[in-house]
Amino acid sequence: MARGQEPSEVQSVATDSGERAYAAMVAKARSLVPHLRERAARTEELRHLPLETERDLHDAGLFRMLQPKRVGGAELDYVALIDCAELLGKADASVAWNLANLASHHWMLGMFEQRAQDLVWGGDPDVLIASSFIFPAGRARKVEGGYRLHGSWPFSSGVGSCAWNMLASVVASDDEADGIEYRIFLLPKADYKILDTWNVAGLRGTGSSDVEVRDALVPEHMTVAVGDLAGGATPGSKVNPNPLYALPVFSLFPYVLSGVALGNAQACLDDYAEVARHRISTYNRAKLSDFQSTQIKIAEASAKIDAARLIMRSACIEAMEDARRNRTPDMARKTKYRRDGAFSVNLCTDAVSMLFAASGARGLFTTGVLQRQFRDAHAINSHLAFNFDAAGTNYGRVALGLPSENLTL
Repeated sequence: MARGQEPSEVQSVATDSGERAYAAMVAKARSLVPHLRERAARTEELRHLPLETERDLHDAGLFRMLQPKRVGGAELDYVALIDCAELLGKADASVAWNLANLASHHWMLGMFEQRAQDLVWGGDPDVLIASSFIFPAGRARKVEGGYRLHGSWPFSSGVGSCAWNMLASVVASDDEADGIEYRIFLLPKADYKILDTWNVAGLRGTGSSDVEVRDALVPEHMTVAVGDLAGGATPGSKVNPNPLYALPVFSLFPYVLSGVALGNAQACLDDYAEVARHRISTYNRAKLSDFQSTQIKIAEASAKIDAARLIMRSACIEAMEDARRNRTPDMARKTKYRRDGAFSVNLCTDAVSMLFAASGARGLFTTGVLQRQFRDAHAINSHLAFNFDAAGTNYGRVALGLPSENLTL
């Protein structure tokens, strides 16, 4: 079949009440698809999400799907990022990308100290938080009461709509023998400058501009060490005991965004199959649906997409089950998560590329969605989290008994 199973039909989540809440969130995401698809061209023109799109996502509660219940969030299982991003990705990958990104930051904030959580959510629990997790882009040094931070970070998706930003940095040490520390810093909008740099070929509507910090003082409690996010109890666990907030953040990092690739690929397949049912070849007037090559391409693309979905969801569900049992994954499991996250997105990209090539000149017209799906697929795949050479090399190193080279794991 050309169409993949809906997320709610693939695997269920834990409890009856949890299943109902989960199903309700998925239904809200599904209801937005027609509207988001109609706005996709305008989203690209704006280079950021339209205000009505952000309002729809807020009204549906989608930004808060992983936010703690104690502040009004849904506190769903981690796999919600895959399922909801897939649905929205069928309409517009840029919307799905920003939704998954910004929703994941509520999840991460739940791992900071309570003082940080209260400062951000106490003013407005709907507030949006941007990020850039490119550690070498910043430099921080320890001072009394906190850190001094400066740097310039690219790819801060949705930053124009956000009042806060999570920025990753290397912490400099007076003694190089001490090694380096990776830490995440939470800054209010007044402490960074947005640089309008987002003029790109794919994911055009994400508004992923650069941000610059000159010399900000960040209090200690507004930071968290990457080592505290490696799995198990975090600084936020005292107030957020759900295993969701004990997951290994950077091991599972690819799955924040991989559902976007999945939805984009599924939409591409669905659109291709719909056209092939009715289209007549301009070469010999034969029906495309009668061509064996068309049938095989639909079979191959759907197999890649279904395999990618199974890989993505299984990793997230497995990680939640481990967290519920207080099991922290070892380095072999962590590098496997990174490997599978990259591999599954590569499968989606391959499917889109194959369907684009099979569509011939029809896919070139900017009035159609296929060219956007192709551009978005390759923009998604360009994210470092989906670089299979990097993820595969590190997995292979650990499998061969060598130390991991990924310092965030």
